[in-house]
Amino acid sequence: PYAGTFMVFSDYSRPAIRLGAIMGARVIHVMTHDSIGVGEDGPTHQPIEHLASLRAMPGLNVFRPADLVETAECWKLAVARKDGPSLMALSLQKTPAARTVASSENLSAKGAYELAAADGAAKVTIFSSGTEVGVAMAARELLQAEGIATRVVSTPCWELFAAQPAAYRESVLARNTVRVAVEAAASFGWERFIGEDGVFVGMQGFGASAPADRLYKEFGITAEAVAAAAKSKL
Repeated sequence: PYAGTFMVFSDYSRPAIRLGAIMGARVIHVMTHDSIGVGEDGPTHQPIEHLASLRAMPGLNVFRPADLVETAECWKLAVARKDGPSLMALSLQKTPAARTVASSENLSAKGAYELAAADGAAKVTIFSSGTEVGVAMAARELLQAEGIATRVVSTPCWELFAAQPAAYRESVLARNTVRVAVEAAASFGWERFIGEDGVFVGMQGFGASAPADRLYKEFGITAEAVAAAAKSKL
């Protein structure tokens, strides 16, 4: 079985989601309109703290895919899971494709993986999920153009990443690089990827009513802001 609504209304579904997690029920919750990209509907319809809250729930796999390929991979993982519920956090707005061809391996099954390698010895690692992976990729281009070798890590499912072997997690985290995370949501929880010295580019409060493109600029969730955050730590 599956349920579907706006991401912000997961608040109303939360008791059922939580009971399903306790019971290990094989349910998929499809949550769309997952960020300030909702736009003119305003802050009442724009989830901010919801991703952090849902990621904190034991037994629930929260998937926030970046594009069509990751969505297909995450859906396959959700359908195949037999021991608990999954939640798909999907956007309203369009986003550039991070991957145009599916690989033989389901990369999303690792929870987080290197989407784009650095051109040379990496100095910066940008972590992101969902529609902001496009922002991360654009920031990488800006940094690479300045000779700053930058890699991008997509993080579609934190729960699956936490279950990976320690050696793999360390290779993805690349603690010897400057680490930046970008997500149009609250920062809570991102320290597991960027540490205490990393930089988070995202929401510090509630959203507003305006077209999505303007909101991303107003709240500083742009490729330029991510590149500047990385350079401030170099």
